Amino acid sequence: MNLQNHLIARIQAGGPIPVSDYMAECLLHPQLGYYTTRDPLGAKGDFITAPEISQMFGELLGLSLAQTWLDQGSPAPFTLAELGPGRGTLMADLLRATRGVPGLHAAMQLHLIEASPTLRAVQNKTLEAYAPEWLDSVDALPDQPLFLVANEFFDALPIRQFIRTGNGWSEKQVGLKDGALTFGLGPAAPQPALEHRLADTQEGDLVEHCEAAVPVTQAVATRIAAHGGAALIIDYGDWRALGDTLQALRAHEPADPLQAPGEADLTAHVDFEALALTAKTAGCAHTRLTPQGVFLERLGITDRARALAAPLAGEGLETLIAAHRRLTHPDEMGNLFKVLGLYSSQATPPPGLNP
Repeated sequence: MNLQNHLIARIQAGGPIPVSDYMAECLLHPQLGYYTTRDPLGAKGDFITAPEISQMFGELLGLSLAQTWLDQGSPAPFTLAELGPGRGTLMADLLRATRGVPGLHAAMQLHLIEASPTLRAVQNKTLEAYAPEWLDSVDALPDQPLFLVANEFFDALPIRQFIRTGNGWSEKQVGLKDGALTFGLGPAAPQPALEHRLADTQEGDLVEHCEAAVPVTQAVATRIAAHGGAALIIDYGDWRALGDTLQALRAHEPADPLQAPGEADLTAHVDFEALALTAKTAGCAHTRLTPQGVFLERLGITDRARALAAPLAGEGLETLIAAHRRLTHPDEMGNLFKVLGLYSSQATPPPGLNP
């Protein structure tokens, strides 16, 4: 049975399902899910992330976290963690850039939160020298200072979608029409989690809500508030989401989210306000939301690019210039992607970010 037939059978048996259930099945079904059955990254995959574009990205994130660790008194031991580490490229670049920081590698315990067995195997090859430990959930992270990075993690968490109907909300669902998967709407009902959105929406507006992001953010923020540390969250989205941002990507091209379930990457824009409010409730401070390009420029990406460019010529130099532009330019990833920092209220924010 393929995933489409599985979903059709499920809907026939139990009725339409929320978009969040559809996303979860497509991405993480144990045998048929997108992330559980493949390495989706790179030219042969469906998308490419910032660490795969250039080593500069992971290097600068590493130096920001390393300086934060120094500013907080070099706690030992501490947890260095990544949510959804992909191929381990970002973490490898981060660790290479920080190996000269006295005491940091000796004090760290490396933890990777990864659901995909396929990607765990790739990460093991990339990071074997650092003896990483894999965890299924952020709840399993040790109770000690936590320095964490999450790049394009939250965008892949399942979302629910609601259409404003009077002072209530009708949930968007995935059902069947003539035997094929189709979108529809459930009955209007109050949604306490969206009460604050009644002030900035009108009839017919679509609002997305990512319930899965709350416990993840809460677990990270609680550890940072209690023990110190910091987190860098990098993703596409904005302070407050409005409109339908669910998208599918297959072979680096947009696709219909309902076509070939389990064969395309499904994502949605991140509502950074929700992450910040969750962190604040847990007693953790958060920075201003900052465009990725601004963040990287503050950390010195242009100087780093010039240093890397010095021995290059021809195609190698052109590739480096293109990577710098793609990561920082407002028309590329520079404005679409944002950075939110979480940090102890007793400390200063990570370099590159403002309180």
